[in-house]
Amino acid sequence: MAKYTILNRDGMAKRASFETVHGTIQTPVFMNVGTVGAIKGAVSTDDLREIGTQVELSNTYHLHVRTGDETIKELGGLHKFMNWDRPILTDSGGFQVFSLAKLRKIKEEGVSFNSHIDGRKIFMGPEESIRIQSNLGSTIAMAFDECVENPAPREYVEKSVDRTTRWLVRCKNEMDRLNALPDTVNREQLLFGINQGGTYDDIRIRHAKEIAELNLDGYAVGGLAVGESHEEMYRILDSVVPYLPVDKPVYLMGVGTPANILEGVDRGVDFFDCVYPTRNGRHGHVYTHKGKLNMFNAKFEKDLLPIEPGCGCPACRSYSRAYIRHLLKAGEMLGMRLCVLHNLYYYNHLMEEIRQAIEENRYSEFKKNALEEMASI
Repeated sequence: MAKYTILNRDGMAKRASFETVHGTIQTPVFMNVGTVGAIKGAVSTDDLREIGTQVELSNTYHLHVRTGDETIKELGGLHKFMNWDRPILTDSGGFQVFSLAKLRKIKEEGVSFNSHIDGRKIFMGPEESIRIQSNLGSTIAMAFDECVENPAPREYVEKSVDRTTRWLVRCKNEMDRLNALPDTVNREQLLFGINQGGTYDDIRIRHAKEIAELNLDGYAVGGLAVGESHEEMYRILDSVVPYLPVDKPVYLMGVGTPANILEGVDRGVDFFDCVYPTRNGRHGHVYTHKGKLNMFNAKFEKDLLPIEPGCGCPACRSYSRAYIRHLLKAGEMLGMRLCVLHNLYYYNHLMEEIRQAIEENRYSEFKKNALEEMASI
């Protein structure tokens, strides 16, 4: 078991530390998404260390279908493979199975589907997902679940949630078995369960109570940012987080914007991840404390300021908006890389500011000011 210690509470917002075999995570934390063991945008693990990344997130399904988890295990596990000595969280592949697979068949055993790369038949259930994640040797493994689109019929959501609970028990049993084996890459691997229930508060609460009894290492809220409004998402967090164990970290999966993060922290969330900073950076969209800028905009053509004055990221320390715009317009990869580095630095350091505000019992004021500033562009 990892050690989760709440250092301060400011309303529902928590400032905590989470000790793992690969180092201590200071929360609230944003996990930098490296789906196939690399951050898109030519960002290395040395870069990640420089910009203050605490946790890297990789994807079970993608690493299974390309290169292969058994090969990565032979090479010493994902940490060694990608030269990263800090925590890694692997998501279970469940979301990809449900979002990428055009044809899939869900049964109690698991899901049969075709690979989006070469069309070959793949079967993945709770045991398969946990075995792949064990081969990768990640710090935190996610339970295999069904992610239902919002909105979905209540009857279907109820059946899906019940199956997800049964799958979670199987995930836990398989992880206990694997962590007892001598040749397992990381015998201290942790398991987070996932709360589901669509936009039905009562189903969410019932599911939270059920999975809380399993005494897992952490708990995620899944199935959000898949069709519902921000207001619905915040309402669900308000409903469900109080029913998750207070002495375990809470992870809001696949969310989100800086505003989403500020609101999630205010509702007791510890962990976040999202592709926005890297995806937007690759398209020349960069985050600042005053909102988002489009670096392709003509007004930056002769602008000698950095992306954000006062920012300590590698892009802002050395290059002007004019030069970065020039690189982007010329199709040079360096432009994309600098924008991605800036965005990840911005997210990582926004989390530092959030942690400090909670420590100093001024989080509500910090959130209010930050949201007002972000809306000013």
